[in-house]
Order: sequence, then structure tokens, then C-alpha cells
Amino acid sequence: MALLSIEGLSVAYGKVEAVRGVSLAIEPGQIVTVIGPNGAGKTTMLNAAIGLLPWRGRMSFEGADLARLDVEERIERGFCLVPEKRELFGDLSVADNLLLGGYARRRDTAGLKQSLADVYDRFPRLDERRGQKASTLSGGERQMLALGRALMAKPRLLLLDEPSLGLAPLIVREVFRIIASLRELGVSILLVEQNARAALETADFGYVLETGEIVHSGPAADLMHDPKVTASYLGGH
Repeated sequence: MALLSIEGLSVAYGKVEAVRGVSLAIEPGQIVTVIGPNGAGKTTMLNAAIGLLPWRGRMSFEGADLARLDVEERIERGFCLVPEKRELFGDLSVADNLLLGGYARRRDTAGLKQSLADVYDRFPRLDERRGQKASTLSGGERQMLALGRALMAKPRLLLLDEPSLGLAPLIVREVFRIIASLRELGVSILLVEQNARAALETADFGYVLETGEIVHSGPAADLMHDPKVTASYLGGH
């Protein structure tokens, strides 16, 4: 059974359909990427999946109908979104931002303490800056904090929206190395990303979304060598 199954997903803003009939699946332990141009509906799809937008179609998480679960219930089941703008609390310290990520587990004091230690082990720079305000961090550090905050919820599935946005190339490589390493934790990932090459190099399977519809899909390695994908998204000819 797929960890996340989306069938015929449609999302509209008024009379404008931003996503039309999208179907995809993510298996446990898999990294799946959705690539496509700006305005294709990638972020809309993620926001609908986490429950922030009304939608039509069918979505299930571990077999449970997502239409019956609100955002908090999805998070409690291990469903977590890292939004494009990271949405950190700039006036709070790194440590406090991380603890807020574990809010759904607030009664598990020992578990939260261990998760915090695990995040600091995975992101040594956050450990060094645990007392700093989030607003003072660099772009790469803010992305690490957003990922660390999500890991505090002990997610089964991470939805990552444009994790490389605004980052220098060296930092982008580090962020994608971290994303790939999350497999070790048993975390599955749905990755929305404009940096198609980095996304396909990291993912197991990929979908191409254009004007709200899936126009192509396949194993990520195959998409890397597909002439149409290469010409449109990888700088080929």
C-alpha cells in the first residue's frame, strides 16, 4: 500500500483551476519529486495535501482518507510540510523554533529531548546557534532550521516546497545531501523543486507538472535522460 496516494486531485481559486486531475503515489522510504515551471500548481498541490486548501478528488495517507482529517490530525499521523518561505519565528531562538516543531508531541518530554539532540547531531550549525534568533541566520541555516523543525514532529512523510530557493550553489548541494540522508530515518519525501537537475538526482521517481496537469512521469534516472525533460528543464537541446 502506498504511503500517500493522490487520485484525480483538483484545486481551484474561484473559477480558475490551478490543479486538474493530478494523480501520484509515494511508497514508504521513497523520495518523489514534482518539477515544473513557476505557476504550474506545485505549491497548490502541496497545500491541498496538507489540508490548507479545499480540493476535489481522493487522497489517502496509509490508507486513511485525508478528507476526514484536519491539518493537526495529519501532522499527528506524521504528515509534515516545510513551506517555500520556511515560515520560521524570527524573534524566537533556534532552540525555541525547534521545540515548536514538536508541539504535537509535547507530552512526550523524553522523546522531545532525544529528538532535539538528534537534530543537533544532524545539523551541527544549529547546535552552535541554538540561542540565536532565527532572523539572524543565513539562508542555508534557515533552511536547515526549517528541516530540523519538521523532523521534531517525527514525520513519516515530508512535503518539501522549493528547499533550494534563494540559496547559493554550494549550500544547495548541502541541502540536497541532507534531504537524501533522511532515508536513514525512514522518512518518505515529496519534493517540489525548480532545480530539476538536483531534484531528479536525489529522487527515485519524478513527475512533471505543467499548467496544473501531470504531463510526464517515470523513474527519476529515466527523466534525467528524456529529451523533452532535458530540453525544458535541464538546459539541454
